[in-house]
Amino acid sequence: MSPEIVAELAPTGVLRAGINMGNFLLVTGRAENGDPTGVSPSMAREIAGRLGVPVQYVQYARPSELADAAGTGAWDIGLIGAEPQRAAKIAFTAAYCEIEATYLVPPGSPITDMSQVDVKGNRIVSSAGAAYTLWLERNIRHAELILVPGGGGAAFKAFLDGKQEVYAGLRPGLLTDVETLPGSRILDGQFMAVQQAIGTAKSNSKGAAFLKAFVEEAKASGLVARFIAEHKVRGLSVAPPAA
Repeated sequence: MSPEIVAELAPTGVLRAGINMGNFLLVTGRAENGDPTGVSPSMAREIAGRLGVPVQYVQYARPSELADAAGTGAWDIGLIGAEPQRAAKIAFTAAYCEIEATYLVPPGSPITDMSQVDVKGNRIVSSAGAAYTLWLERNIRHAELILVPGGGGAAFKAFLDGKQEVYAGLRPGLLTDVETLPGSRILDGQFMAVQQAIGTAKSNSKGAAFLKAFVEEAKASGLVARFIAEHKVRGLSVAPPAA
């Protein structure tokens, strides 16, 4: 391992990995010592092993908080959805896994497909700062977008309380939500797939190149698929090779 890569990615002698604790697909539990467990922590631990250093998990309640800490020196790598707004400060790999994002509509809704969502008069409730919400902010043109801080649980409660027309979320979470609201429906298809990637500071050119190569090798070798299987995650799939 090149000393330059280690110096960029673990300048303190420890790989400080920013983890989004709000993503229940990527963080599925905690170890006895309190460290997060799941696909994202496993990927970070594997990277630390390749670098020959210990890993320290820097935990964030929401992805927006992790992204906002970019460039502050709080973390060395961040495991987070790769979005253009975030790429302004973070050098991302290609995605190592992806999660389908779609819509839920309440009982009796006349909305039957994706084409009927972005229509004047519709209100779409979504979790502020989530990667799929950033996509909605860039692409919704006619419907009103209601951003709710506090994660998916808070957003779903706001949707229920406000009786809005559409709720946006990750399909695995919506499969649970739909059971709590009899008569509600999840629309077929997806409006985007959240690309879960690994980022580092833009100044870490050698480190970023290493991370990009690592992610492609991890997908091709079956390592990502093994982590998904080990943590028994449904709704998460290995991302395709980088173009």
